[in-house]
Amino acid sequence: MSDSGKPQLQVDMVVVGAGFAGLYMTYKAQEAGLSVTCFEAGNGVGGTWYWNRYPGARVDIECVEYSYSFSKELEQEWQWSERYAAQPEIERYANHVAERFNLNEKIQFGTRVVSAIFDEVTRRWLVTTDQGDVVSAQYCIMATGLISAPVEPRFEGLESFRGEQFMTSRWPQEAPEFAGKRVAVIGTGSSGIQVISEVAKEADQLYVLQRTPSYTIPLQNRPVNAEQVANIKTNYESLRQLQYDSFAGFTLVHSELAPLPSQSALEVSPEERRAEYENRWASGGLSPYYAYTDSLLDETSNETLAEFAREKIRERVDDPELAEKLCPDYQILTRRLSPETNYLEVFNQANVDLVDLNERPIERFTASGIIVGGEELELDAVVFATGFDVMTGAMDRIDVRGRNDRTLKDRWSEGLTSYLGMMTNGFPNLFWVNGPHSPFYNPILLAEYQGDFICRLFEELRTHNADTIEPDVDAERQYVQFTNDIGNMTLFPKSDNYYMGDNIEGKPRNVVFFFGGFPLYREQCEAGASGLGGFSFS
Repeated sequence: MSDSGKPQLQVDMVVVGAGFAGLYMTYKAQEAGLSVTCFEAGNGVGGTWYWNRYPGARVDIECVEYSYSFSKELEQEWQWSERYAAQPEIERYANHVAERFNLNEKIQFGTRVVSAIFDEVTRRWLVTTDQGDVVSAQYCIMATGLISAPVEPRFEGLESFRGEQFMTSRWPQEAPEFAGKRVAVIGTGSSGIQVISEVAKEADQLYVLQRTPSYTIPLQNRPVNAEQVANIKTNYESLRQLQYDSFAGFTLVHSELAPLPSQSALEVSPEERRAEYENRWASGGLSPYYAYTDSLLDETSNETLAEFAREKIRERVDDPELAEKLCPDYQILTRRLSPETNYLEVFNQANVDLVDLNERPIERFTASGIIVGGEELELDAVVFATGFDVMTGAMDRIDVRGRNDRTLKDRWSEGLTSYLGMMTNGFPNLFWVNGPHSPFYNPILLAEYQGDFICRLFEELRTHNADTIEPDVDAERQYVQFTNDIGNMTLFPKSDNYYMGDNIEGKPRNVVFFFGGFPLYREQCEAGASGLGGFSFS
């Protein structure tokens, strides 16, 4: 910062984060002729796929769907090697996009934004970083990611532990070695499941510390089939339309275009329903989410899928008592489904022990290990797969202040607010992408839609000869109520999950996502854009 405290640079837009959403917003700014600076805490692009480089990390939406659609040339030229690419390949894709569209020159790496403060006199955002940058911008875009704020491990005595410590969300660039070591993995969500499958191949002894089991499904990954890829590339427009018309933006079954669900699980015979579940398990990935229309709406329908999944767990684990400990008892899909490769078979290995934390809770760490249920497990290394403060966490860790110097964290302490899942009253020209009250949807395609929508609002600002835009209180209240009403119609509130903020101690329980599906979300946005009655210009 200069001695006077004045900004060193004035730009039209600051983007916070260079993951897929941040890259797209930077691209859109360039295309619109806006001056833009993007700040990224990491030393490269990719966001989630830069930080989460633990062994086994890979996407669970087929890559041809989990990719940008804005450039037809990009769709055709990029060649994926697997149905579900591993972290290095996805990171390469992000780097290719940044290089192809000349985005790197707009990104300042190794720089964390510490504050974004709205100046009511200049009507601009003053953004400061941990490197001393002070930038004035008309627009501030938070592309900080929905799963980018790790939950730090907090256990009694952890500071005394002399062994190695790793977090899946902040994995070192140089891969650690686990061969011949005694290792504990704490956490059995998606990241934990992926890393457990790999560490079990190396470790002399692996302890899996589980509080809540996850529903799993075989990923069924394999090298891409050239004929299928050619068919997709020929019909990419049809695939994208299916994605836009779908609930969550992933639609393929066995890597082929498939019709969207149109029936309840209870409308078909038990034989037909089981055959469809078998088909989805054979396809792998997240395909059970879109087998039937009511899996997340009706408890009876949900239970048919849940019990099928539990049967599959029991089939793959040799010890019946152990298999039951790995079987969840909550509504399936209300916590994230975890596609995996040979995860359950790990528990048939002699070097792997499951520690049920409901029976043997963690008491404390010691210099040489961890005490669970009164017994010390001697360890050489521990891996923390302790999850994320989803949606709001990354923005909560930045000092964001709007009108009247009110912090965003303070505003949300009374209950989560947003309008159209992109902005909130009292914070003019502050937008977020893939943030609170955004739909449960393919994050790359959502970033494109929201980025396009935000840029349409910029055009409206110019049309109104105004400097700022923000949502009206009443419009915001109606959108929040609509989001909550839809959320409460689903089964998500029935279990403890990060979709409701339950994984963060002390965090108010809120419907964090828009659960009405992308078509209904898009309808809300288009209605908001028509006439702009929910916005105020100044």
